[in-house]
Amino acid sequence: MQVSSVNDVKIYNLSHGKSLPEWLSDRKKRQLQKKDVDIQRRIELIQDFEMPTVCTSIKVSRDGQFILAAGTYKPRFRCYDTYQLSLKFERCLDSDIVAFDILSDDYSKLVFLLSDRYVEFHSQYGYYYKTRIPKFGRDFSYHYPSCDLYFVGSSSEIYRLNLEQGRFLNSLQTDAMEHNVCDINPVHHLFASGTSEGRVECWDPRVRKRVGLLDCALSSLREGMEVLSLPSISALKFNGPLSIAVGTSTGQVLLYDLRSNQPLLVKDHFYNLPIKSLNFHNEMDLVVSADAKIIKMWNKDNGKVFSSIQTESNINDVCIYPNSGMMFTANEDPKMNTFYIPALGPAPRWCSFLDSLTEELEESPESTVYDDYKFVTRKDLETLGLSHLVGSSLLRAYMHGYFMDIRLYHKVKSLANPFAFEEYRKDKIRQKIEETRTQRVQVKTLPKVNKELALKLMEEGDDEVDLASRKKKGKALPTILGDNRFKVMFENPDYQVDEQSEEFRLLNPIVSKVSQKRKKKLHLLAKQDAASQEGPEEEEEEGRASSEESSDDDKSWVEEVREQRRLLHEEGRDRRRQERKDADRNTILLDTKRSGGDETFITAENIKNNQPQFYQIKSGEEFRSFKDVAHKQKLQKASLEERLKLEHSETNNSADTTVGSKQLTFTLKKSEQQKKQQQAERDHHEERKKLRRSAGHLSSARGRGRAGSRGRGRGRH
Repeated sequence: MQVSSVNDVKIYNLSHGKSLPEWLSDRKKRQLQKKDVDIQRRIELIQDFEMPTVCTSIKVSRDGQFILAAGTYKPRFRCYDTYQLSLKFERCLDSDIVAFDILSDDYSKLVFLLSDRYVEFHSQYGYYYKTRIPKFGRDFSYHYPSCDLYFVGSSSEIYRLNLEQGRFLNSLQTDAMEHNVCDINPVHHLFASGTSEGRVECWDPRVRKRVGLLDCALSSLREGMEVLSLPSISALKFNGPLSIAVGTSTGQVLLYDLRSNQPLLVKDHFYNLPIKSLNFHNEMDLVVSADAKIIKMWNKDNGKVFSSIQTESNINDVCIYPNSGMMFTANEDPKMNTFYIPALGPAPRWCSFLDSLTEELEESPESTVYDDYKFVTRKDLETLGLSHLVGSSLLRAYMHGYFMDIRLYHKVKSLANPFAFEEYRKDKIRQKIEETRTQRVQVKTLPKVNKELALKLMEEGDDEVDLASRKKKGKALPTILGDNRFKVMFENPDYQVDEQSEEFRLLNPIVSKVSQKRKKKLHLLAKQDAASQEGPEEEEEEGRASSEESSDDDKSWVEEVREQRRLLHEEGRDRRRQERKDADRNTILLDTKRSGGDETFITAENIKNNQPQFYQIKSGEEFRSFKDVAHKQKLQKASLEERLKLEHSETNNSADTTVGSKQLTFTLKKSEQQKKQQQAERDHHEERKKLRRSAGHLSSARGRGRAGSRGRGRGRH
């Protein structure tokens, strides 16, 4: 059972829930009832209250004991006995049922209009007789005083079949091309049919003449409505001797008094879908209209919506059980829905236990599924130290966070912050004390939270009060400080405005300029009220000056925003530079192994986490620390030209990181011909080196001695 509340009206869907297949054993059904919560909560009011595929129409007998439903596939109708709460019998037909009616008080006399133009009559024991009408029928009505059946369909004629004589009578010739629906007034037996041209024709069966014509198509159109085709009549229902409700194919319901050709009320469903069913609930003065999407209940006098029902599948027909709040619907679904609305009336006699059941549900409201779970974000999980539970069965991902068991949350919360309850208790005591202090004489003081904002609002409020006091009929508007809706903003520390945040610094110039303009406007209005009227020339000059001031103000706040962006950019750059320096200071050189030019480093963070990090320098590279004193001394002794060259080369080729300076090199991709040419040149140079002869004996003795000493010195080393 599903409970919903629309417009403060409780609606109980008694057919909601899973249905068990017939071939399951009793043992299997009991096991499912123990395990599945949906099966435990379902209410099977009438056993097997469903169709194999689709249910097209549903009706209740006049004595209230039997419920008859027509559906497919295969074409069939079923009769349910409410006293036994089960299926009484089922009969299959040759064609789909377009419409059917119950001629007797029980199920003993039935008439079916089929899709192949046949009309079948069934008695209590089964099939009795069938005949055929000339054109395809769409609806029919039974005239009790004369025992005539009136058939309407895809023809301009209305066929009459007399059941007492057992023959067709002269048909009624109309001006319409086709007829969709028909109905007979239960009081004075006026026959009405709805045409495809959007008209309602009323006929008197006693004289077989048309006595009235209602043009509903033009009355159903509203202003701004796009008309693609002429609205046709899709539903028709009489209520009492003078009222009639007409449903159109564009989703409007029109209420008429038979004495007037203008509608008393036009109700639109706003779905642009044909009205499928119309019913009256006289106890509550309601009209129950239904299209394929929704069932609306509204007052027939003023059109005010009482409640509405939306089903999961499209609606084909609606039937209200007489003198009760129960409603049946035929849907494009195997299951036929049963709704119980206590506000419409009591439960029927055969299911009176529903009244006590609904009263118990209203007294003890059922807790929703989310009452036992707590929604937490990823930040909350990190605060509680539960990030490792992500991906486990204890956390269920939902939107931007997770659902976790409320018991686990309270347990972890108490372990993470054992003094949270004491702090909460102190805050509550403080709030109670402050509430008692409000009864004393109030002194104008600043709140503890957002003092700057409160001071600014107080100043603006004083200006407005002064301006209002100068006017004769002016009244000061209530300020934010005096509004209870914004009271928490000045009491809860979570609402504290962070003036150092990036968002505040970027928005503050704009807000400050707006407040300045507001103050200027207030002062200007005060001056205008105080001063006398001046000449038009002075007013024009003041107007020009104000426009120039406004343009200057716009330029000034734009410049301030740009300045704040520049400062934020510089602060971010300095912050990143400082973080890089801090990371460099934490770098510790632990060991240096000169075998193969390998060096090992580890940072202070890695020491803390016991996770060593290695870095290998290629052979031939020289490691330089960030505080290389020898390198600085060498730069001091070098000339200006050498220092500039060295700095230029360092800026182009080196990058400072936590492991020293590294030189960035790259090679261009060359073609095969270029590679062959370069290889040939290298081979040629190697060959020339092998054939080269020494020319040391050609040098002078002085030069040779110096060169030799250098060479011998190198050799000794």
